[in-house]
Amino acid sequence: APGAVLLIDEVDRADEPFEAFLLEYLGEYQVSIPEIGTVRAAVKPVTILTSNRTRELNDAVKRRCLYHWQDYPERDRELAIISAQVPQAPAELAQQVADVVTRLRNMPFSNAFQRAPGIAESVEWAKALVALDTLVLDPEVMRDTAGIMFKQREDVAALTLAMAGDVLAPPEPAA
Repeated sequence: APGAVLLIDEVDRADEPFEAFLLEYLGEYQVSIPEIGTVRAAVKPVTILTSNRTRELNDAVKRRCLYHWQDYPERDRELAIISAQVPQAPAELAQQVADVVTRLRNMPFSNAFQRAPGIAESVEWAKALVALDTLVLDPEVMRDTAGIMFKQREDVAALTLAMAGDVLAPPEPAA
């Protein structure tokens, strides 16, 4: 019989005692519960840990894992995600959101952001823009809604720099 799949989402947000608990589970597929005893998996489950890198996991946990980095989606894929999640967004607005977020992530100084906007921020931004009856992105709208994409003051300041770099310009046609 196939085993279970266990998802431990955003493991980097867990505390160190939970990481210690994970060590036994990841190493031996068992957990020790003082009141009950040791519970062992009959069939080794597939375990998936996700992390947003809000803090570094300890080396012992990382050694027990295979690592797969998931990059941001290409612009067209992100547009499809935005359109599916926010169907009420006009097509042109969804395209602008995908264009701007992709451009922000790919700008030469994008490492100036403590955290570049992710897919969740793109979707939430599109929802907010629809709720605000916004049809076109402009610098004022960008400033007024920056807190949806960025949660750190320094990132909002970096966005101001990006806006000076014409982040709202239409994308160059593909060659």
